[in-house]
Amino acid sequence: MRILIVGASGTIGRAVVAELGTRHEIISAGRSTGDVQMDITDSRSIHAVFEKVGPIDALVSTTGKVKFAPFETMEAADYEIGLKDKLLGQVNLVLIGRHYLSDGGSFTLTTGVLDSDPIREGTSASMVNGAINAFVMAAAIEMPRWMRINAVSPGVITEAMKDYAPFFRGFEPVPAARAALAYAKSVEGAQTGRVYRVL
Repeated sequence: MRILIVGASGTIGRAVVAELGTRHEIISAGRSTGDVQMDITDSRSIHAVFEKVGPIDALVSTTGKVKFAPFETMEAADYEIGLKDKLLGQVNLVLIGRHYLSDGGSFTLTTGVLDSDPIREGTSASMVNGAINAFVMAAAIEMPRWMRINAVSPGVITEAMKDYAPFFRGFEPVPAARAALAYAKSVEGAQTGRVYRVL
């Protein structure tokens, strides 16, 4: 398969590239790195990348920003960061990408454990992750040309604990390589409308 991985240089993205790259052709995309550069907040940038890479069999997104801050300090503009980036950015990858994806191809988006296990300062992440999960389940029943769509919701990643440990006390971290297996299941399997939780 030809697989476009958006966010390929990130912690999870690198693990997904390592998992799928032994069996498939990988096209890596990032905001400033990779085979192609893409800003998921800009639909023109998404269109340009799809035009450049041509038909693909799968798209994996392991990217998306949200703001972590105490709820009492959060304003509408703070929530818009996650809404425009992680939520609408990934939704636009599907809306635009469906015109380039091969028949029977798949989309795999990324959410996270905060969709169901919230933490302090994580209201934006919980909101966005839950919305993406709902989008995936609903879109799956209307995907054209036998396409599939799933989400992976990993726990906090072991390799990221040096930055996130204070927020995730008591959480058992998940190695990136183990999370990558869920992305392989989504890409290479047959299921659709699923949220794969890796805890």
